[in-house]
Amino acid sequence: MLNPWRLRLLVLLDNLGTVRAVAQSLHLSPSTVSQQLAVLETETRTRLLERSGRRVRLTRTGVLLARRGREILDRMTETEAELRALNDEPIGTVRLGVFQSAIHPLAVPAVSRLADSHPQLHVELVESEPHESGSALRAGEVDVIVTTTDYVEFPWGGDLEITPLGTDQVVLLLPPDHALTRREVVDLAECEGEAWACDRAGSYMAGLTLRLCRESGFEPKVACRFGNYLLLIEHVEAGRSVALLPALAVAPHHAVVTRELTTPVHRNVAIVVRRGTAPRAAVDAVVEALLDHPEIPALKT
Repeated sequence: MLNPWRLRLLVLLDNLGTVRAVAQSLHLSPSTVSQQLAVLETETRTRLLERSGRRVRLTRTGVLLARRGREILDRMTETEAELRALNDEPIGTVRLGVFQSAIHPLAVPAVSRLADSHPQLHVELVESEPHESGSALRAGEVDVIVTTTDYVEFPWGGDLEITPLGTDQVVLLLPPDHALTRREVVDLAECEGEAWACDRAGSYMAGLTLRLCRESGFEPKVACRFGNYLLLIEHVEAGRSVALLPALAVAPHHAVVTRELTTPVHRNVAIVVRRGTAPRAAVDAVVEALLDHPEIPALKT
């Protein structure tokens, strides 16, 4: 009989590529993951892994089981949700992955409302940026994500159900005494000589900043890279840099000036879940709470 826990390890290996990555995602040691995969091979009486240099990869049989395993695990989750929903009361745990600029204006209020309306439903909030949330959703690491579908490097497919939330404008952040604050709208080409505060290399916002600067005819001179937007904004506040960020990320109390670009840039914000045939009361409740949000000035519907 297949063990769901070990099957999930195989699915994650197919998705993440290495035993070490699987171990890091689950806060386990690589040796523990390897041992459990070896047990799965014994249980299935099938060779699932083979060595390729210093790494392991899935055999053809391993790939087949991983793909079928993903379907099995999803169906188990759906069945559990169906059983829990027989009394029409969403219960259990839903893991909600949200990019950081939407956590406080959107996700936290939604979770607070759910705590009042559905006390048996627990929502675990996970910071998950657009360059990582889609893969986490497909791997089953989260159940719902708030992301931007403009991240074209991720293969959005028919296995995912996308519900639009609105658009979020990308704005230029300037120190309060910067000369460009005199403009209502700024041509990005005028920032060619500036020092830039950027997100981590490989992230959605880092890629967008690089692309927009290059389209304006220059290579940005990076002064710092922070995955935490608060640190990035504080660097601009200190007069050490300028930056591009979604308007959702900039709260009114920050001592920075935001300006629109002469060529406006928006990102499409959406809720995404894995598509399933069975109703999932808990997931549906989270999606409905996210959609039923009070007005958020930065999020245009």
